[in-house]
Amino acid sequence: MGGDYSEIFSEISELLQKGKARDIIVSVQKALDAGAAPADILQDALMSGMNIIGGKFKRNEVFVPEVLIAARAMNKATETLKPRLAEAGIAPVGKAIICTVKGDQHDIGKNLVKMMIEGKGIDVEDLGVDCETQSIVDKIKESDAKVLCLSALLTTTMAVQKDVITALVDAGVRDKVKVMVGGAPVTQGFADEIGADAYSPDAASAAEVCRAFYA
Repeated sequence: MGGDYSEIFSEISELLQKGKARDIIVSVQKALDAGAAPADILQDALMSGMNIIGGKFKRNEVFVPEVLIAARAMNKATETLKPRLAEAGIAPVGKAIICTVKGDQHDIGKNLVKMMIEGKGIDVEDLGVDCETQSIVDKIKESDAKVLCLSALLTTTMAVQKDVITALVDAGVRDKVKVMVGGAPVTQGFADEIGADAYSPDAASAAEVCRAFYA
């Protein structure tokens, strides 16, 4: 990072952490106008800010509402940056698919994980809630996504995470993706038992684990 831009990058990071969506668009544009590289703005200002928020979230210094507000600001900023990143030939790190499994309508946790993963520079396709197992398998077949994130917030729908993994095996596409599982009742032991590749207890950890699959 060039020293010339450290002040504006810090400003963008601060605005992100405070969830100032309108102000952050102005600051990102200001950084671009000053000659900062789009990739540097993404990495050293935006992702840096999301990493700080993620750390605070893990330490219970901020909570879901603050993270959602920050993530929305991140989304607004990346919308401004995307055309410039494309011009510079900078593609996302990779692609992931996320959904809540069949029978489960919960989406706050899923949305939070999605935003945090996007904050790591990964393109995320959200299939929504109450997703049929076969539709998830079909999506994996046609997609180049490297990671599949399965959310279940009910003890009754946890088993569907296993059904999805079994269906991926039966369809011959299990090796195409790393499967991450999460949700309030889910544990590392359960993840191991059903053959998932990863489990994380919170959105910030999930984003870190997901990003590591693209290393």
